[in-house]
This record gives sequence, structure tokens and C-alpha cells, in this order.
Amino acid sequence: MRTHAQAVVIGGGVIGCSILYHLAKAGWTDVVLLERDELTSGSTWHAAANIHGLHDSTNISRIQHYTMQLYNDLEAETGQSCGVFQPGSLYLAQTEAREHQLRLQAAKAKFYGMNFHEVSRDEAERLHPLVNYDGIRCIMYEPDGGNVDPSGVTNAYASGARQLGAEIIRFCPVTGTLQQPDGSWIVQTAKGDIRADWVVNAAGLWGREVAALAGIELPLQPTEHQYFVTETIADIAAMDRRLPSVADRDGEYYLRQEGQGLLVGAYEKDVRFWAEDGTPQGFGHELFADDLERIEDNMMRAIDRVPAVGEAGIKRVINGPMIWSPDSNVLFGPHPDLRNYFCCNGIIPGFSQSGGMGLMAADWITTGESRYDMFAWDVARFGKWADKAFTKARVGDQYAHRFSIHFPGEERAAGRPVRVRPVYERQKEMGAVFGLNYGWEHPAYFDADVPDSAGFTRQPWFDSVGRECKMLRLAAGIIDISNFAKYICKGAGAADWLNAVFANNMPKAVGRSCLTPLIGVRGGIAGDFTVTRMAEDEFMVIGSGMAERYHQRFWKEVPLPDGTTFESHTEAMCGFNIAGPLSRKLLQKLTNADLSTDAFPFMRSQRIEIAGVSVIALRVSFTGDLGWELHCAEADQLRLYDALLEAGKDLGAGPVGSRALMSLRVEKGYGSWGREYSPEYWPQEVALDRLVKLEKDFLNKSAYMQIKDNASREVLSLIHVQDVDSADATGGEPVFLPDGTPVGRVTSGTYGYTVGMSLALGYLKGVSVGDAVDVMILGKAHRGVVLADPPFDPMGERLRA
Repeated sequence: MRTHAQAVVIGGGVIGCSILYHLAKAGWTDVVLLERDELTSGSTWHAAANIHGLHDSTNISRIQHYTMQLYNDLEAETGQSCGVFQPGSLYLAQTEAREHQLRLQAAKAKFYGMNFHEVSRDEAERLHPLVNYDGIRCIMYEPDGGNVDPSGVTNAYASGARQLGAEIIRFCPVTGTLQQPDGSWIVQTAKGDIRADWVVNAAGLWGREVAALAGIELPLQPTEHQYFVTETIADIAAMDRRLPSVADRDGEYYLRQEGQGLLVGAYEKDVRFWAEDGTPQGFGHELFADDLERIEDNMMRAIDRVPAVGEAGIKRVINGPMIWSPDSNVLFGPHPDLRNYFCCNGIIPGFSQSGGMGLMAADWITTGESRYDMFAWDVARFGKWADKAFTKARVGDQYAHRFSIHFPGEERAAGRPVRVRPVYERQKEMGAVFGLNYGWEHPAYFDADVPDSAGFTRQPWFDSVGRECKMLRLAAGIIDISNFAKYICKGAGAADWLNAVFANNMPKAVGRSCLTPLIGVRGGIAGDFTVTRMAEDEFMVIGSGMAERYHQRFWKEVPLPDGTTFESHTEAMCGFNIAGPLSRKLLQKLTNADLSTDAFPFMRSQRIEIAGVSVIALRVSFTGDLGWELHCAEADQLRLYDALLEAGKDLGAGPVGSRALMSLRVEKGYGSWGREYSPEYWPQEVALDRLVKLEKDFLNKSAYMQIKDNASREVLSLIHVQDVDSADATGGEPVFLPDGTPVGRVTSGTYGYTVGMSLALGYLKGVSVGDAVDVMILGKAHRGVVLADPPFDPMGERLRA
């Protein structure tokens, strides 16, 4: 056994073997995989192993498409069969919402060149004559869909990795992982120790236990999951071809051919958690006792759709464990609290994602960043607030609603609230309906008479949000921005350190603020921040709240000078944005400070008192309107909020939620991190290159220099969608020219209540201002025109008033 490796992968399931293979493919051949038992032990061996390409997330669709294409290549490369069956998959829509989802996915497939299209009932009956298509509104067909052999795929990855020089050691449990001062690791086993530059936790059902060896906790919880295989069905035995699988997600089951029978699996409402206190070390290829009564409702729906299921006997039942994260996405990426420790845990559709997951992991480990923005998977999306109670509640909800549509902007109640601010109860009294942001409860809108709902079309809260937008534009609005990430950098070296981290020059004068990008490893936008100089040796930094843990990785890349500190104050401080044409009048009622433009111009800051509360006041506003951000100690939040609300009453001002803020910022054409800004996009593509100062060194400057003179691949653009009546773009919709040529995609979409336009913000290529485009809302073409300027305050006069 080697005593040193570039990386040690812990876990010999399909994911661990894929990561090992892709690391070796990337040139890291001095790598080792350690498996406590036999390859495929745990969850891999009993998986149904279905494969499909389309996902609501564009980047996950890319990854799944790559995975499906990889299996045949892997067979040819290694000589190991992956047991690939690709008779296709039929996707059925029983509801209008499911039809919208499938039509949107078909539009994305057309945009990305994937094979996924609508078929008629006649064609569907030819493809799968055992299905009863009554009541089906829409049928999509994915010719490459199907399934693979779990053991075959796992061993093909293993064989490919070995051929490239990697080592696999079975029956070798890891007993310790010890971080060394230089960032490397000692991986301890009964067969000896390995010193590794990187540790990869791909331990499947034992992901929690392996994480604990490194002193960290991962939000994971296993459940039981059942599927069954029928006896031979005569109609199938008589066929000379394999039947396509059936995705009837409204029926909450999955179904495909297995041998000459059918395999049917279900995600039932009666969830069974397993191993809540830890996965047994001796568990390997065991199963649980059959309990088909739990999935009886799902089975009956499957029988109604495919009567042959009910006419055949049951050959075998598989009831095995799977391990989930709170949102059913993988916990992926370098752990923010450790150096060179990579997580890949909580994978559900492993055989649809294994190849892409291995590719992204190898990217990240060998180059410092994955080629696609994978924040939807990033382990950093959860903090320590995602405790066992939250994780169990969310996993139960995810399992029971596995096949439910996850609508844009949908908020689910399970496990909440987790983190609240002092104003939470007051906001509830005022009718706030809350959303969740990095664990924090924050108001989405204020109208408890209109319960929250989610869908692809405009929801009942549409008018409530519109009233908030109009109130702010006509008078003023009070927006809780406490969930923004806030940091304080202090010390003699503060300015030098911040200049070494961020691309823009830091403010030189006290009371000045600047906007600055954070450059990623490939030269893209890893973050956007407002930095304010509070004193000669003190700065306040404000950024995306949901990305706070993600950005921890970047802060660690630049050593702090002696005597200088950089600390998060997100929990200790709260904030409000008071914006709108009467915002100055509202605030002036509560302070003796001079808020006139001459005394307090745009992008300036002051420490002042508002209603007797000490605040850091910044003259900025994400609404694009006249406004101030006020940041105070958490203990003062309720006092400040009550004073602002009282002062705003006779001005027609009041509270405004996050959904209104989305509309207001899109009216101004403002981008948001995680939507418009991500490491995939270059500064010149989002008009942030003017904030990159080349006269100094900054983090990842060399990467930026390699792409700075490249022509923009796409340009962030604003589209007025002109023929919309019941739905607006929400993000992810493809954009085509009227002749069908793909030209871009939407990143944020909303109705602009105060400009009377349906708006879509997104990336376009080869399109000029004034050109007509088709935005695929609900999967159907809606004509739009590319705007030259944002429709609200294009000259910025109100912002600077």
C-alpha cells in the first residue's frame, strides 16, 4: 500500500470510484481509494440505477447528460460492461403544472442539443403498449433514457482508474483522518497510514462517520426505500425489444423493465428513517424486511397506469437504505472549515450523476474550481444551523415529496423556523409571510390573508407584492436586509489585505464606499461586495448572505497581516434598507444628521443615530431608488424597526418583502449573486470589468489576465417580454431568435410592477439592442425585445437625488 498520495478517496461506491477515475483522467494518477468492505457496499449495489438527462437545473442537466454519454465510452475504454440499457424514457404529465415543467425542459433540451421531445399518444402507445394513457395531458420522450447495472458501472470506473495508475484497497476501513500543519492529511487504517494532499469523503451511508473523524458534522440522514420486481409478464416476454421506462411523477412512482418483468419503485408519504444515531459499521450488503403496505397507494396508481403490474406476481422486493441531505442534493465541494477536505455525500440519483459528479470533483480538486457553477450542490450552502432536527424534518419532507415539482421560489415549511431575528414576531403580527435564506427567516411579502403558494404561473400573492413595489416607488419601503453577509476588517493592515483580496481599489477616505468583484480561480465573478471605510483602520464588507460560507474559502487564500482581523458580524448585526422618493423625509424625522445630497451623497457612509439607535448608514439601495442601508446591533433591531414603521405611517410607507425587492432590482437591471453573478461569467460579460483595477495585485489576478481581453461569450441583457398574460420568466428559460436559433437564457425574471412590463434578465449572444427574441416561458415562445436601458430610472437620477 502506498504511503503517500495526491488524494485518498474514502468509499468504494459508484461515486467514489467515479471520482478516483476522473482524478486519474485529469492527470492525478498517484491516488488511492479505500473501501471498508467490498466495492458497491452500502447503497450502490441495490440501486434501481435509472438514468435520465433532464433536470430543472441547467448545470445539473449538463452533468447528467455527460454521465449518460460516458457509460458507453467507459465500456469501450475499459472492456468492463456497464450493463447499459437505453430504450428511452416516457415522461407523463397528468396536471397543468407538470405539463409546464415538461415543456420547459423540452425547450432547454432544444437549447442545449439534448434529445428530449414531445410525442403523440399514438407514438407513445407504439413505444410502450402496456401503459394506459387516459388522462395524460402531455407526453415527452427521452430516447437515451434507461438504466445501467450498478456493479458494472462501479467496476468500470474502478477498472479505468486502475488502468491509469490509481490504487484501490478493499476491506480497509479508515480509522482516522488527521490534518497536518501544512494542510495535508494523515489517513489512518489498520493496514498502515497514508499521507495525502487531499481527502475525499465519498463514504455514502458512512459519510457522517467519516466526517466525524475530521471533526466536522454533515447534515445527512438515511431512510429506507423500496422497489419491487414482478414475475415474467407474457406481453414483455413476447417482445423483440426493450420497453422504455415510465416517469409518471404525478403518480409518485417510477417504473421500468427488469428482465421480462417490471420494476416499480415509490417514494411514499410514510417515511421510515434509519440509523439516526449513526450507520452501523458492520452493515454492508444487508436489506431491511419487506413492507409493501407502506407503498400500497403508490402501487395502486402504478397498476392503474400499467395494469400488467397488478396481473403479475412479485418476484422480489428490495428495501434498502439511502442517505439524504436536507434538500436532496449532494453535499459537494471542499469543506469551508478544513483545508483540502472534499465532500461528496448524500447522493440520490447517483447513476444519472456519477460521471458528472466525478468530473466536477476532479476539476475542483486539481484546478481549484469546477467548470460549471455548482452552488446548488455546494456543501457551503448549509451552516451549523442545519442541525439534526432540521435535517431530519427536511429529509422527511424531501422523501415524501420526491416527485413533487419544485417550483421557482417555492418555500417549504419543514424544519422551520431555525434562525430568527428580534423583529420576527413583530413581522408575523404585521402579516409577514416568510422565506428561508441560509437558515434565516425573512419576509417574502406582507399579506397573511394571501397564503403562500408556488407555481409556474402568477400566484395569488402577485397583487400583494405589486402593492409593496408601488408603495416604495411612490413613497418609501422598509426592507429587512439582515440576512446580508456582513464582515468587519480591522487593523493596520486592513486596507492592504482587502486590496489583495478584491479586484477594485479600496476606498481611501473614511466614509467612502465602493463596489467590487471577487475574482474566481478561472477569472469569473466569485462574488460582488460593497466595501465601506469606517475609519483609517476599519472597513465594513457586505455581500451575499447565502454565500457567506462559500466565500470563507476565498478569505483563507490571502493570509491576514499581523494585528489585522476579518470577522463575520452577520449574526451580531441587523439591517434595513429604507428606499423610495420619501426615504430621506422618513429618516430625517428620526435623526439630527443632515441627510441632504450635499451632506450625504450616493456611495457615502456615516455613523449616525436613528431614533436614538446607533447605526452605520450607507447611501446605497438594491432597489435602484433613493435609499439608505442602516446596520445596527441585533439588540437594537426591534427598537429601530418600530421607529421606522411609525415614522413612515403618515408618508404612506411600510414594510416590503424580498419578492418585491426582486421585481424592483430587475426593473433597474441589477444582477444578483447566484443568478447573474457566478464564477462561470467573466467581468466583461456583466459590465463589472470597469471595477477591476490592474495597477495592483489581487486574488486570482493571473486568471483574470488570461481572459480579460477575450470577447464576451454572452452579455448580460434585459428583455421586455411583450406578450405575457398569466406567467413571467423566473430563471432558466431558454431564449431563441424568432427563426429558432438559440441565443441565451434567463437568469432572473419577474413582472415589473412600477414600469408595467414583464421582464427577463439574462445572458444573450449575437443579439443587439432592439432585436426581437423569443423567451420560452412555460416552454412556449413569448416574443420579447432587448432593451437598451433599464426601464426604471435609466440615468440614475433618483438613485443620486
